[in-house]
Amino acid sequence: MTSTQLLIVVAASAAGAMVKSVTGMGYPVIAVPLIALVAGVQDAVMVVAIPNVAANIYMCWESRDGRSESRDLRRLIGFGSLGAVVGTMALVRMPDEPLMMLLAATIVVFVIQFVRNPELRLSEEATHRWSPAVGFVAGCMQGAIGVSGPVVATWMHGYRLKVRTYIHSVTFIFGVTGLVQLVILLAQGQMTRDRAVAMACASVTVAVVIPLGVRFRNRLAGDTFDHLVLAVILLSAASLVLEVLT
Repeated sequence: MTSTQLLIVVAASAAGAMVKSVTGMGYPVIAVPLIALVAGVQDAVMVVAIPNVAANIYMCWESRDGRSESRDLRRLIGFGSLGAVVGTMALVRMPDEPLMMLLAATIVVFVIQFVRNPELRLSEEATHRWSPAVGFVAGCMQGAIGVSGPVVATWMHGYRLKVRTYIHSVTFIFGVTGLVQLVILLAQGQMTRDRAVAMACASVTVAVVIPLGVRFRNRLAGDTFDHLVLAVILLSAASLVLEVLT
């Protein structure tokens, strides 16, 4: 990669890591479309894979005290892992533009519904019933385009969990599905020298930014956190549309 491309990798990783450290999502949602503008979707997915897994492991462990109040994690992770296998195997074979547009439209509908009904809350019965399907779709998205945050965050937002429980839940799901994707990509020989250099730059950036963002996130709670998560979800929809149109 050129020096300009590497600078974009660093800048995109810094922006994505800061948002992720505060809301639990946002790194691949922001970084993948920006990096893809100068390097292509497959390169972008590979570049963010390792730093994204590492960030999720760190944040999941940092918020582990919230696990006791989590819901449906085993079902979401189990079916998410299966979906990640399917999606990653299809990464180089399937067109991702229609999928991203459908996802973006779904996100916008959810946010509009939430604005109209701020007390929107998914019942335990509903989440238990539909969590396998949501986990599978999230895993497929993670494997196919490297972005599962919009699916997971939109679904988990309806649980209305406490901040640390929400962070623990989403980063646990992201971490496991992202690790499955990474193992398959490496087994397929997707790591090249240019991708390795760019990944190293992204990893250092994420390692520096994530702890700073976590400190800021610990000051947030309640409505402020909810609105910030919604803003990131909307931003993710815009990023997906941008990636399709460019």
